[in-house]
Formats: sequence, C-alpha cells, structure tokens
Amino acid sequence: MADVTYPVAPGYRVNVRSGPSTSSSLVKVLAYNVRVRIRCQRRGQSVAGPYGTSDIWDSIAPGQYIADAYVKTGSDGFVAAPCG
Repeated sequence: MADVTYPVAPGYRVNVRSGPSTSSSLVKVLAYNVRVRIRCQRRGQSVAGPYGTSDIWDSIAPGQYIADAYVKTGSDGFVAAPCG
C-alpha cells in the first residue's frame, strides 16, 4: 500500500503546511495535477475543498501536510494509518 498515490484536485495548486491547519507555516506549494503518496493522516482544522469538507490532513513527508479535501482518495475517512 506504500506505493499508492492519489491525485490532487485538477486545477489547484495546494499549499503544503507544517501542521494540520491553515495557520501552520507554509512549507511549499504543489504543482498543478500532481499525485501524492500519503504517509499517514491526522485530524486537524476542518477545510472545505473540491472533494467536500474534512478535518483530515494527509502527511506527504515529515512535517508536510495537505488538506484531504483537495485529494481524491475515494473515501471520506482515513485511507492511511494515523500519524503517531
């Protein structure tokens, strides 16, 4: 399952944050139409996006989170293990 990647919503450049909220510092911005590998997930600030409203945040690298509402996982729940 570690090789599974998910598409970020087309037409969006998604902010990558240092923690699971929009007030966490900006780490980088993803390019358009990328796919991401989700290392783990955690609950945080609720965010509305193209795939609904969710408080799930996806960790794509250590200290790098994106709002799950911008990732097409095919699920309203967790698709990866909770972050420790």
